[in-house]
Amino acid sequence: MKFLNPIHTTETAISTYFSDFNSAQPYKHLVIDNFLNPDLAEKLWAVFPDYEVFNKKYDGLNEKKAEGSNFEDFDGLFTELRNEVLSKDFCAFISQITGVEQTFVTDDAMGAGLHQGKNGSFLDIHIDFSMHHLNDVYRRLNLLIFFNKNWQDEWAGHTELWNADMTKCEKKVRPDFNRALIFQTTGKSYHGYGKINPPEDVTRKSFYTYFYTSHPGEQNESYNDTIFKARPDDSTAKKLKTNLKETAKNFIKKQLKTFGVKF
Repeated sequence: MKFLNPIHTTETAISTYFSDFNSAQPYKHLVIDNFLNPDLAEKLWAVFPDYEVFNKKYDGLNEKKAEGSNFEDFDGLFTELRNEVLSKDFCAFISQITGVEQTFVTDDAMGAGLHQGKNGSFLDIHIDFSMHHLNDVYRRLNLLIFFNKNWQDEWAGHTELWNADMTKCEKKVRPDFNRALIFQTTGKSYHGYGKINPPEDVTRKSFYTYFYTSHPGEQNESYNDTIFKARPDDSTAKKLKTNLKETAKNFIKKQLKTFGVKF
């Protein structure tokens, strides 16, 4: 594999990662630094697309960020990275270090892409959609690779891992350059990041990949869309709005899926 740093593919590394992933709290996850080949990580950082290039922009109650799977508009190096994470060898590596067998990545926007957030960007705490609504396969793992040089703690934007009843943030992962965060996708894997405040010329950048299996895992045997949750210290108004919006959205999407409507 061209992009994956070979130091992570030794028997010792794989054994350590497997143990760390499966013993982590508040849910299974793994943080790996220097994840990609260092030279290629530098090149990817240098050609990371401008915010305006992304084909999706979100600015709502629970998120403010850009997302893009329009690889044809990005530098070709990102297409090469995407092709590698879709490969059988890369998916086999992910299966080895997590124990989730027979993983694969779908060849669409729900498989891989880029995220970017300007000053003021945020992503409220949420669980992810449990199934690919078109292919009827099960989302099992997320991989995020960060492209942020010299990220400062005071800028916020750490990925937060919350406990199952959404009462406490158990861990924060700073989005450092060439750091990977891999975590399981279940009905209790609450995560997100708070509002960022970097300098105006700095954005929060990442590459995402979602891994699927044809068989369900823990707590994801039925379909649910992304479900946002308000933080304990959010205003009462935001808590009510978030709950109403998410309840309505998920009810509608579940009905559409039940009746075979594509959305």
